[in-house]
Amino acid sequence: MRTARDIIVRPMLTEKTMGGLEDNKYTFIVDILATKVEIKKAVEATFKVKVKDVNTLRMPGKTRRMGRFEGKTPEWKKAVVTLEEGYNIPLFEGV
Repeated sequence: MRTARDIIVRPMLTEKTMGGLEDNKYTFIVDILATKVEIKKAVEATFKVKVKDVNTLRMPGKTRRMGRFEGKTPEWKKAVVTLEEGYNIPLFEGV
């Protein structure tokens, strides 16, 4: 069984995701096989908050070249977690 640490890889801190904090939306990079239910339970257990909604996106890997050699970056999964009113995650406060 996977733990919450296995499901949530890291928070995603970009200009666009910081704009979502006003709507109580937090963005995380999660395990590619994680389901919405698993993500919800992991966020609630890790940060002691109530999750209202989880939206996920699978981001495809991109082709990268260096000279004549070609490679591909790995695929990854992004989760946008909406919290219930009155809850917040202090990790994002200081940024």
